[in-house]
Amino acid sequence: MDIISLRRANLRQAIDAKLKSEGFSSDAAFCEHYDLNPSHISQLVKGHGSFGERAARNLEKKVGWEAGYLDRDMPDTRSEVVAPVSNVRPSRRKLRKIPVLDFVQAGIWREVVYDGVHPKDETYTTYEGKDPNAVFSLEIDGLSMAPEFMPGDEIVVDAALDPKPGSLVVAQEIQHGVAMTTFKKYRVVGVNEHGVDIIELVPLNPDFPTYNSSQIEISIIGVVVQHHKDFKY
Repeated sequence: MDIISLRRANLRQAIDAKLKSEGFSSDAAFCEHYDLNPSHISQLVKGHGSFGERAARNLEKKVGWEAGYLDRDMPDTRSEVVAPVSNVRPSRRKLRKIPVLDFVQAGIWREVVYDGVHPKDETYTTYEGKDPNAVFSLEIDGLSMAPEFMPGDEIVVDAALDPKPGSLVVAQEIQHGVAMTTFKKYRVVGVNEHGVDIIELVPLNPDFPTYNSSQIEISIIGVVVQHHKDFKY
C-alpha cells in the first residue's frame, strides 16, 4: 500500500474510533469539534483530495495525534485506535441551570413575566429551547399522572412551545372562579362554533377526572419536554 492510500485508510479508522470513544454522532460532529472542514476531510478519506506530507502533519496536529500517526502500518493503527465495544457513550450535551417553580408560580407564568428572583429551587437540564428564559422545572405532587410520573419526580417545561395532540402539558384550569395549575395529557376532541379547538386535559391515572375546555376555562402554560426521576436502590 502506498503512503497516500495508507493515510486515507488510517484516517478512516481513526475517525471511526473517535466516533465510538468520544461519542460523536457523525463525521461532521467530529470535524466541528476539532475545527476541521468536513468537505476537506471527506475528500481526504475518499481519495478525491491531495493527502501529502504537509496535509497529514497539519491534520495530526489539529486533532492531537502525534506526528507520523497517519503514516503507520495498518496493524499498528488498529491496535491503537480501536475502541472497546460498549452500549453507552459519553454525553456531550451541556448542562444549563433553570429555576424550579411551585405550581402557583407556574400558574402565573403567562400573566406575569417571572423574574427568577424567588424560585423554589434550582436544577439542571440538557434541554435547549428557542428561549432559555421560557424553560423551568416543576416537582410532581399527586398521583393523577401515575404510575409514569410519581410524587417527587421533576419535569422540565418549555413555555415557548405550542402543544400538539398527545403532548404532556402544564395548564391552568379555572372552575367557579378558582384557578388551579395542573399537569395532564393534551387532547383535541373537536372544534367549537367559533373554529376554536375543544381540548381535554387527560390524566394518565384513570381514577382522576378529565377536564374539557367546553365546560371550564383552560389555558396552556407550557409543554413538558423532559422527565427526571430517581430509581429505587
